[in-house]
Amino acid sequence: MADELELLRRANPVPVDGPHFGDGPLDHHAERHLNRLLHERPSPVRRRTRLAWGLAATTVVAALVSALLFTGQTTAPAIAAPRPLLVRADSTPVSLETLAERARAAAADGAPKLRKGTHVQAWSMGMSDDKPPITLPEERIVRWHADDSHTEIVVATDPRHPGRPVLSGEGELVEDGHVLSRQTYPPSWSDAPPQSPPPTDVTRLRAYLQEAGYSKTPLNTGELLDAVASLLDTWALGARESATLARLLADTEGLRPLGQVTDRLGRRGQAYVYDGPGARRMLIMDPVTGAVLGLETTFTKAEPEYGVKAGDVMSYSAWMR
Repeated sequence: MADELELLRRANPVPVDGPHFGDGPLDHHAERHLNRLLHERPSPVRRRTRLAWGLAATTVVAALVSALLFTGQTTAPAIAAPRPLLVRADSTPVSLETLAERARAAAADGAPKLRKGTHVQAWSMGMSDDKPPITLPEERIVRWHADDSHTEIVVATDPRHPGRPVLSGEGELVEDGHVLSRQTYPPSWSDAPPQSPPPTDVTRLRAYLQEAGYSKTPLNTGELLDAVASLLDTWALGARESATLARLLADTEGLRPLGQVTDRLGRRGQAYVYDGPGARRMLIMDPVTGAVLGLETTFTKAEPEYGVKAGDVMSYSAWMR
């Protein structure tokens, strides 16, 4: 219990000695941190975050074991454990410079338009000190309404195993397509990135992503990709926004073109890789429009204490309109 309490204390966006603690509304800084706590997926690279995942994963494993024992099941059901995406050996890498030019041409008519909201399928690994890691799949749809409120629907699904049971984040075996949660949130007054519309100017977009990444200093490439994921978890980019993002990525150091991949939703894309400390990020982009289709993060070194091997998928997101 002490560990859980410490995690909650650290996550609290309004500390007990804060000037805005009390009956009044959260200030701008506190609301942004609360929104990040509620909606942003943690990165298992950091040890403190691994502990948080470990607490959830321990519950998941225990619930799975109980389900198998009490239902008399002798073989484990399908649980998402995606392998890293493979680049086609016979494909030719396309430079980000070339892709940015393609995106600019594709955006000439301005369609499709920018829309607030997202549709994403994601796989994220939970780890524990004494249990094998488990990867949890879900699909999330966020739709905004005219009054600036929004509804979020989270569904347990794994497109690699349609129709088969899915392990939910609550440690339950549920049917494929089972709705895990459906919540409507009231309007928010915050206009800080990524809630505000992304700009269509490269310099301004870089500053926007820096603010979305909660950083006062320029983002390194790994942090920039994390901020891009946060942006895509909030907005379905239009053609012009995608072209601007492609241009920004073309000017970013450390992203290497690898070649053609087929993503987990069966879409053809071009892969660009960034090797950072302990993890490799693979960005999958549409070869014609330059839109970001997905982002995969894999471990580059083993962590035996968590049952993680080099090459294991840490997280994956596949964005749709």
